[in-house]
Amino acid sequence: MRLKHLILFPVLCFTVFSCKEEKPIEISSNDYHNAVDKLTQVMIHDIFSPPVASRIYAYPNIAAYETLNQNNASYRSLNGQLNDLTLNPPENADVPNLKLASIVAYLDVAKELVFSKDSITKYRDSLYKEWDDINSKEFNIAKSYGREISQQIIAWMNKDNYAETRTMPDYNIYTNDPSQWEPTPPAYMKGIEPHWNKIRPFVLDSAAQFKPKKHPKFSLEEGSAFYQELIDVYNVTNNIRAKGDNCEEIQIARFWDCNPFVSVNKGHFMFAEKKITPGAHWIGICKIACKDTNSDYQKTIFAYTKTSIAIADAFISCWDEKYRSNLIRPETLINKHIDTDWSPILQTPPFPEYTSGHSVVSGASSEALTDIFGDNFSFDDTTELPYGLPMRRFKSFRLAAQEAAVSRLYGSIHYKAAVEVGVEQGIGVGNLVNSKLEFLK
Repeated sequence: MRLKHLILFPVLCFTVFSCKEEKPIEISSNDYHNAVDKLTQVMIHDIFSPPVASRIYAYPNIAAYETLNQNNASYRSLNGQLNDLTLNPPENADVPNLKLASIVAYLDVAKELVFSKDSITKYRDSLYKEWDDINSKEFNIAKSYGREISQQIIAWMNKDNYAETRTMPDYNIYTNDPSQWEPTPPAYMKGIEPHWNKIRPFVLDSAAQFKPKKHPKFSLEEGSAFYQELIDVYNVTNNIRAKGDNCEEIQIARFWDCNPFVSVNKGHFMFAEKKITPGAHWIGICKIACKDTNSDYQKTIFAYTKTSIAIADAFISCWDEKYRSNLIRPETLINKHIDTDWSPILQTPPFPEYTSGHSVVSGASSEALTDIFGDNFSFDDTTELPYGLPMRRFKSFRLAAQEAAVSRLYGSIHYKAAVEVGVEQGIGVGNLVNSKLEFLK
């Protein structure tokens, strides 16, 4: 009799534990925000350049969007709309939790784009365990579906020429042309991503589609248009410094700095001060707009996807011009010809001057976000709070873009033309994304 009890006991235990109640796995917009935030944290840690960071945002968002919207009543797939994107929808479309599948796809693509893959994998695995414990069947169906889409996005991503540009030659700094860009203090870094115009765009028909007008002809003769712009940078900086460290212009410059390459010298040591990129700042603004409007899950992914595509193509457009015009920075000319002791308010980033990356990206982002959330959309920009900078309030995305652009003049790192023409260039990119991509049915 005792033996029977010993034999039956494990069977009874198995029966009890296998009959646990499985509940639906609830996924909210905050879960998606958290996934985006995690990717941002990893990118800051890995110190990606602004153009590369824009690519890292775009592909995971597209993967999530496509996973969610293969057969959606309100949103169209981007299949066939984005350059060279051809997806084969999974045969098993009976997925009870597409929201869950979309986060699986997001993280699956994200971990392929960063150096610190372990950080994304650890975050993903913690979510996997949580979801599996709630409802193993629902989780595994969603996981399988999400990975079917993500693997196709990864295959498409791997054909965008990024890998090829990793082996192309560095920027050649040796030139006798006085108008050409030179590395700047304190690190004198080589030019970042000189071949970025070879990356396949998402919507642009080519990197040069929005080729801007030429900057004022280089000249150091007093009275020339270019020399006047140079002197304007010098005078603006001196006037701002005279107002004191807490003046509005310096606050604006620092708020929009977003330079992941800031070098800090302490004694014999030099290290990087880690910050978000300009694209990351606008992704943060997208998050704020979604939260302020209580956007549902579908609209949240739509907003991130559209904004990240606009940002990515804006960088391709901007970098195409940067290494075409290859224009020298104000800091170099002012130190050589005007004032050897002068220094910019912000640290000059390591690539040519024209056009202003912040201006192009901000123009494109503001048009995409305006198309989604409307003009005159007031918001509190808290994106920089984690980096010790106070909130700034804006009455519209376009006004935020204008401030982001002029911040580059206040920071002493761009001429006026790069700022003004850069915004126009970015608006062109943003309007193309708005008109060419059909997200809504």
